[in-house]
Amino acid sequence: MNDFIDRTTICAISTPAGRGGIAIIRVSGSEAITVADKIVQCKQSLDALPAKTLALGMIHKDGELLDEIMISVFRAPDSFTGEDMVEINCHGSIFIQQEIMQLLLANGCRMARGGEFTQRAFLNGKIDLSQAEAVADVITSSSASAHRMAMSQMRGGFSNELQNIRSQLVKFASLIELELDFSEEDVEFADRTLLQSLIESIRTDIEHLATSFKLGNVIKNGVPVAIVGETNAGKSTLLNLLLNEEKAIVSDTHGTTRDAIEDVVNINGIAFRFIDTAGLRDTKDKVEKLGIEKTYRKIEQANIIIWMVDATQFSEKIEHIAEKIIPRTVNKKLIIIINKVDRLSTEEQEVLNEEFLPDIKAERIYLSAKFNQNTQRLENALLKAVNLPNSKE
Repeated sequence: MNDFIDRTTICAISTPAGRGGIAIIRVSGSEAITVADKIVQCKQSLDALPAKTLALGMIHKDGELLDEIMISVFRAPDSFTGEDMVEINCHGSIFIQQEIMQLLLANGCRMARGGEFTQRAFLNGKIDLSQAEAVADVITSSSASAHRMAMSQMRGGFSNELQNIRSQLVKFASLIELELDFSEEDVEFADRTLLQSLIESIRTDIEHLATSFKLGNVIKNGVPVAIVGETNAGKSTLLNLLLNEEKAIVSDTHGTTRDAIEDVVNINGIAFRFIDTAGLRDTKDKVEKLGIEKTYRKIEQANIIIWMVDATQFSEKIEHIAEKIIPRTVNKKLIIIINKVDRLSTEEQEVLNEEFLPDIKAERIYLSAKFNQNTQRLENALLKAVNLPNSKE
């Protein structure tokens, strides 16, 4: 064990603050079992209690029963922190939690600092830095994909990839050094084909890690999806439909949305961060112009662009709008929504499909945001557009 590790015994409430059915109080350090034994009365001493088992205990204060608890003992090095640990499962009363903490502090513990249990696990060699970071990601994960990724990292998935790259770099360096040491002997120890293959393998692995970093940020923060288009195309109506609440103001008045409105929706375990933007049009209103400029910035920041078109107001202006949107969607996924199709006949939809910017390669979805028609296809298109091939690894 590292000589620089703080060996004092620490304690903390591990469950969320407030009342609940059960609360868990953790104790870790060289005196964890001894301190807990002073305040908990079991049928046998905690020193004799088998590790990783639960025992019924009583905690008294000033001769009065405070609570009946369940207690478990973990002995070093087979614990999360690598030290002796005790977990006290008490009733979730705030009063009970505070009283037990006061008893622990009075008998030799100190209050743990934020993240100190995970810090000790790292310092004692139980986890590495990437696994320590993953602990926080597991706790804060808000979708199935974010949870899956954090669990993989906590189990050492990221660390294993780094270790593999390190091994390849060491092998490459050793071959190069061998060549340099015997350069005057005119002897080739390293096969040039092998060296080239090794370089390519290392480069591929590093690119994979760089891509997975971007992927991780997208999963944790939500895939950014910008909803853009002309005024009154139905952008705010679509956002409200996806969120299942009246988040954005819907009005027939042009230019109602002046600023970007954002919220997150979980679709099949993947979080999407939808951004309703100001409608694109020529205007003299200074505030609306600022909103339109912000719309263009949101397009550049988003991974997926939903371009909404009013099927009933299709005009030559659409090409003018396309000139502003399409160049900003390079290397992004573009989904074109033809909205308000409830007002069109089947024949009118077919004509529109043939005439609407045939040269633009993008998935086209005909729907009615107002009447929730065909929105399932949009959700499927979003899931397909995310393209998370490594999210389950």
